Amino acid sequence: MRVPVRDPFRLDLTADALRRLASNVVDVVGPGGTYYRAVQDGASPALLAVRAQRSGLELRATGARPERWVPVVERLLGTAADLSEWYRCSSRIEWLQPISEALRGLKPPRYPSLWEACAHAIVFQQISIHAAASIMRRAVEALGEPVSDGRVRCLTFPDAERWHDADDALLRGAGLSRNKIGHLRSAAAEFAAGSIAEADLQRLSSTEAARRLCGIRGIGPWSASVILLRGMGRLDVFPMRDSGVARSLALLSGDAAIDQTALLERLGRVRGMLYYHLLLGRLRNLVPV
Repeated sequence: MRVPVRDPFRLDLTADALRRLASNVVDVVGPGGTYYRAVQDGASPALLAVRAQRSGLELRATGARPERWVPVVERLLGTAADLSEWYRCSSRIEWLQPISEALRGLKPPRYPSLWEACAHAIVFQQISIHAAASIMRRAVEALGEPVSDGRVRCLTFPDAERWHDADDALLRGAGLSRNKIGHLRSAAAEFAAGSIAEADLQRLSSTEAARRLCGIRGIGPWSASVILLRGMGRLDVFPMRDSGVARSLALLSGDAAIDQTALLERLGRVRGMLYYHLLLGRLRNLVPV
């Protein structure tokens, strides 16, 4: 089954921006660069396999009616995103243009649910990306459901109810602190009850949606921005007050006192793409050490 894409597009870059590290057991890249994802829509779970082709993407899925997963793939991989404004803005910034060209084809990925974005934002707060990824992996291994096509095995990301009902000892065993368990449980209760719904946030501006998300226990401005960016594809937001981002910007620009606010104003409505470029820049050694 074919999934159309808006050029330029690179599956390898976009999948890596989505999964962050190879230790991810939900988003998996197999031999030959095929991207695998375990998904569930209330029926039986399915394993998606997405492969790059000249004419777009080829999608294979286990189970009945594989066509129902096309919108999910389009969301996961940002296939329809028009990034002409990003390329135009980044080309006008001397130090940013090289990494933008090196990562040309990177699209803004999105988690398939707002809950998944929220859970990741909480787990990844205030610790290193490698530590957070290890904790998330252990939690998903304990709470997720395995799905396989006989060759590749992935795990579904646990829904809000599963996180909410999980035993504290199990979550502590995954490496979560007492505070983060409380934050996850509180957020999961709101999602499970429908108090937070993506459809409701879609009607709000990014500023208003961030304010609503900050009403959830454990969600501050940084986490709200990450949720909007990675969960809703809001490219007009950028996670500020991030020490890793500040270091990468200083190293990449060669300016230890770079004015982040002025930079984001220059990037305007596509400032969120800077987050993905800094992320992959660090992971692919494109940011100086």
